[in-house]
Amino acid sequence: MNTTVFRFGILTGFMASAFAMVFTAPVPSASATTSAMSVVGPTKPPIGHYHFCQRRPGECTAQPGASDPVVMNGAAWRAMNSVNREVNASVFPLTDMEMYGVEEIWSYPDQVGDCEDYVLEKRRQLMALGFSASNLLITVVLQPNREGHAVLTVRTSQGDFILDNMRDEIRHWRDTEYVYIKRQSQTHAGRWDKLRDGRANTVGSVMMLR
Repeated sequence: MNTTVFRFGILTGFMASAFAMVFTAPVPSASATTSAMSVVGPTKPPIGHYHFCQRRPGECTAQPGASDPVVMNGAAWRAMNSVNREVNASVFPLTDMEMYGVEEIWSYPDQVGDCEDYVLEKRRQLMALGFSASNLLITVVLQPNREGHAVLTVRTSQGDFILDNMRDEIRHWRDTEYVYIKRQSQTHAGRWDKLRDGRANTVGSVMMLR
């Protein structure tokens, strides 16, 4: 059994100070639901992520010996909260059309970005803290207004938790308002899996991130 080792000695000055801040949110208890999302099988990646992988092939490789879920303890929970809040606060939201004049350009944010860009940056920062790439999965969801959205799923020993640019609070996936469509494969960062959201009775044909 592999266990994620957190290299907190490599924290930047900002992150070190962030850990010193008072994050009073309690670590999720073992009594909470621990069920993970149901993976149905392989599916096509969003077109934006496909082109991102063409530009950065080193970030879209196989994950041999994919690790066990992150052990949910105080250190992991503080790291997730710190990164989620810091990225949400440091990036100003703009759409790809506003930034580039076209749709679906996935990239690391430079002060501005859309939902996928927030996710990429959070994933990068958590990997720098020692989280395994196989536990940090970009996920496409459907909002209540039927629009597509991207969030970051963190696989943990207490279930799948969601980091979202629309809120600073981290929630278990079952406690969000989204319908879960697909996410990165935990065994290959360039491949994607279709999800079955057991909370929803039906999911009709929708326009979502492709």
